[in-house]
Amino acid sequence: MGTVITVVLIIAMIGAGIALVHRLNAQHGARIAAFRYSEPLPGIGRSRGRNRRPAGPGPAGPGPAGPPPADDREQGVGGRG
Repeated sequence: MGTVITVVLIIAMIGAGIALVHRLNAQHGARIAAFRYSEPLPGIGRSRGRNRRPAGPGPAGPGPAGPPPADDREQGVGGRG
């Protein structure tokens, strides 16, 4: 009787191991499918900000149009001066 219980427990543990490996394999497959291999990793490769020209007119264009608009935070609480 003890041998039968041992064999049943071993078969049950093998089945649980197979189910666990199958589930982990499915999760890994989903992770691989979701990963975009064509996009570079952040921080690797060419920097986008170094040699970029500013947007807008070139050096011959008009200068600033005046002072920047007032910020509400400089006027005190609630925007009242």
